[in-house]
Amino acid sequence: PPQALLSRRELAAAALAVPAAAHGTASLLPVPASAQAGFKLNTGVNFPTASFGLQIYDDKDAEELTLVALECGYRNFFASVLARNQRGFARAIQRSGVPREELFICGSVLSNQAQGFDAARKLSARGCRENLEAFASATDYVDMIMLDYPGPDDDSIRGQWAALEEMAAQKTTRSLAVSNFSPRQLDVILADKSATVPTVNQLPFGVGFANIYDGNAASIVAENSKRGVVVQAWSPLQRALRGNRKDACAMIGQKYGKTAAQVALRWIADMGCSFTTAGTRKRDGAPARFRENLDIFDFKLTQEEIAALTKL
Repeated sequence: PPQALLSRRELAAAALAVPAAAHGTASLLPVPASAQAGFKLNTGVNFPTASFGLQIYDDKDAEELTLVALECGYRNFFASVLARNQRGFARAIQRSGVPREELFICGSVLSNQAQGFDAARKLSARGCRENLEAFASATDYVDMIMLDYPGPDDDSIRGQWAALEEMAAQKTTRSLAVSNFSPRQLDVILADKSATVPTVNQLPFGVGFANIYDGNAASIVAENSKRGVVVQAWSPLQRALRGNRKDACAMIGQKYGKTAAQVALRWIADMGCSFTTAGTRKRDGAPARFRENLDIFDFKLTQEEIAALTKL
């Protein structure tokens, strides 16, 4: 049918099938199975469970730490606009020689200050273009574009989402995602039956966040899942490695020969979620930390252990 007769969902679905174009020739190291394991998104795209998230540091640090992460086996990257170092990240991808089709690259758009449909759509569209410009040395598309925060009202959210759908229609992203959206805010998007369903909702989630979800972390996962959305935890170790939470994780870890951090990340995976761990400026010991965060796929927690950690 003529393109004008296709729904927005049909247009986006067709556009999300972006052909993989290799920008390199060989991997630094063989990709470990753990880096490939993940979730099948509602678009059919594989989303590796473990993601490397760039933090606020300069482009030079971003470039060096991304190369370390690649060497350790990471293939899923969250390069948020908030970190202000997307160009450094892109240089690392370009230098690495890792084939583009091995990578999952997520960029982000910050437009939550724009009020109203038109203003939110315009600012979000600019953010989409700026991501592509920043990544241009490594790729001409992203695997995911994410709204960092919802707009201040329903019309603004709809405007934000319209801009992301336009990016999908231009075949410069394979999937659309959100961050910090409540179930009600997700429903603002989903109320339009022709809208593209978000693939991922990045949320504060992990051992120690029980008070945020009234002691029922499983409920927020279920609320997203029934809408076809995978939860990705940001700052997944922020609370887990403090006080009694760290002690509880460490005690369980003794059984499996794992660290407290590995148990905390395994809990997230066993809850049916993905996670993005932060790479800091500290390069000393970085490879060991990065490998530690990936080395969680050879064990599973018992239901009793999951329940105990969920209460913290």
